[in-house]
Amino acid sequence: MPRKLTEAEREQFLADKHVAVLSVAAEDGRPPSSVPIWYDYTSDGLIRINTGAGSRKAKLIERAGVVSLVVQREEPPYQYVIVEGSVVDTATPAPDNAREEIAIRYLGEEAGREFARSMAGVATVLFTVRPDRWLTADFSDEV
Repeated sequence: MPRKLTEAEREQFLADKHVAVLSVAAEDGRPPSSVPIWYDYTSDGLIRINTGAGSRKAKLIERAGVVSLVVQREEPPYQYVIVEGSVVDTATPAPDNAREEIAIRYLGEEAGREFARSMAGVATVLFTVRPDRWLTADFSDEV
C-alpha cells in the first residue's frame, strides 16, 4: 500500500522537473481533454501553465475554470501528485518573464531563453491555478 507524501515532500515533488498531464472538462459529451504540459510550481504554492491563447486547451480551461494536473515519477520508486485546482488568474498575453522561466525550468538556461525568444509574437496565455485538493502516493516502501 503506498503512503501519502507529506506536505514538504509534495511541495518538493511539484518543484522538481516533471512533465505533467493536464485534464480539463470538454464539451459536447466528449471525455475530458488530457494533454502533457510543462508547468511551474511557485514558492507560494500556485501552479502556472503557459499555452497558446487560441488553443482548444486554453478555451476549455477558460470555460471550465478548474483543472486537474497529474504529476508523476515514471521510474521506480513510483510517486505521484494529483492536483485539483481553480484558475485564479489569467494573463493574456502571457508575460515574457513567465514564459521564459517555464522554458528555462525544462530546457536549461540557454535553450530556455532561446525557446522563449522563438515564441515572440505567438499569442499565449498564462493560467495560474490554486490547488484546492491533493491526492498523493509514494510507492518507495514497495520497491
